[in-house]
Amino acid sequence: MRDTNRAWYFAARPDGEPTMDSFEFREGDRPDPEDGDLLVRVRYLSVDPYMRGRMRDSASYAEPWAVGDALQGRVVGEVVESESEAYESGDLVTGNGTWADYAVLDADDAAPVDPAVAPPPAYLGVLGMPGRTAYFGLLDVAEPRPGDTVVVSGAAGAVGSTVGQIAKLNGCRVVGFAGTDEKADWLTGDLGFDAAINYETTDDYRAALDDTAPDGVDVYFDNVGGPITDAVFTRLNVDARVAVCGQIAHYNAETTPTGPRKLPSLIAPRARVEGLLVTDYAPRFDAATERLSEWVAAGDLSHRETVVEGLENAPDAFLGLFSGENVGKQVVKVSE
Repeated sequence: MRDTNRAWYFAARPDGEPTMDSFEFREGDRPDPEDGDLLVRVRYLSVDPYMRGRMRDSASYAEPWAVGDALQGRVVGEVVESESEAYESGDLVTGNGTWADYAVLDADDAAPVDPAVAPPPAYLGVLGMPGRTAYFGLLDVAEPRPGDTVVVSGAAGAVGSTVGQIAKLNGCRVVGFAGTDEKADWLTGDLGFDAAINYETTDDYRAALDDTAPDGVDVYFDNVGGPITDAVFTRLNVDARVAVCGQIAHYNAETTPTGPRKLPSLIAPRARVEGLLVTDYAPRFDAATERLSEWVAAGDLSHRETVVEGLENAPDAFLGLFSGENVGKQVVKVSE
């Protein structure tokens, strides 16, 4: 075990889309765990769109990073030192850590990783925060019913791909928006979506919805915002439910964009729009992970990870989220 630790730090707040100027790579001493902590050698770390909000100096739905902070996120790692009776050296765990070779986790926040259920990166995706976001956002917020038409934006991402499959398990017709033909083919060919729309090559989203969702939209799971959401709102059925999970189309905007006024679109269908934060469901995380694990083990829930090799490439992996480079969950492999 090395005595030094490479880590990424937040160097500067970006204007618009982040660049490498926001990141600084440093080498320092390996951290020491305190009582109740775990020192883990990071195997994989997660990069997620919500982290863009943490780069602002204003409140987001996650606490802002201070300039000079170590960059934080979920990790999967091997315990090398344990100051908790719950885990011992050699255990594989997941928890909140840092973009580093070694990270200190709170043992109370950590959870075991079982490679017999799914490969370790899946615990940052379908069996981690994105999977739980999809689970609660669809089932608790959007309340799908058999026969509903469910439309998902950002459908080839970690959350959207899980949402669509859970909707299919609940007897729904599912349409996904994705940014390439490869992603669209993955949705319909591997994940069982009924239709997929390549938003990069489609000029008229409303017409595309008329073709793929001819009976209108009962549930919209929104990860993106922007023109896709504008189009979907015009196709909502009576008693439609909209779950607002993310707005990645706006995350790099320095001013609030003005688009169509959406509230009039809700009157005739008496539609309900509700935002969601997965942290609100923390008391039920274990139950959700157990259910998701059962679906994965049974082959009912597929997952895919885009793995970027090397801690030194973590910022590139993060920036790639905004150009749609990932299929499924974007993770960084830090060590073997």
